[in-house]
Amino acid sequence: MKPRGPLMIEHRLIEKMLKVVEKELAYINKDSAVDTVFIDTVVDFIRMYADRTHHGKEEDILFRELENKKLKDNDLIMMKELIDEHIQARKAVRELVAANENYRNRDSKSIEIIKEKLGFLVRFYPEHIQKEDKIFFPNAERYFTGKELEKMLADFREFDRKMIHEKYGKLYETLAERW
Repeated sequence: MKPRGPLMIEHRLIEKMLKVVEKELAYINKDSAVDTVFIDTVVDFIRMYADRTHHGKEEDILFRELENKKLKDNDLIMMKELIDEHIQARKAVRELVAANENYRNRDSKSIEIIKEKLGFLVRFYPEHIQKEDKIFFPNAERYFTGKELEKMLADFREFDRKMIHEKYGKLYETLAERW
């Protein structure tokens, strides 16, 4: 398997989650009510899986390694676009978290922000994923030798192995701060 394999497998799960988010968004539009726990769960998924785990492998491993290569202009431009898109997604998630908290505090206007941010994520990720799967990943692999690709795949596995410890270490720290 090449490094794009695990990244594309992660894309499929992100796409499945977005279908669930899309259904929840339709419910919110119909009933004008937000399940704040659902939003918390989606935020956790996006932050830990889509961003920290998936984008983490891209940014901390793939993109970092590509910085050591002489990229064609179009590949360099696309890599910068992808990084900017990751930043946009993080901003949308922060705004979703704030709106969800405001909704919990009975700010009825925040429902519009929640709908806007969920809608953004539902539209954003499929386009972003398509760009990576169809164009960027295949082009990026051309810059690496077979041994470099094998090492990157091993680095991805190690990155994933550490992720659960990071998540639950942070959970402990958050809970410990309360006491």
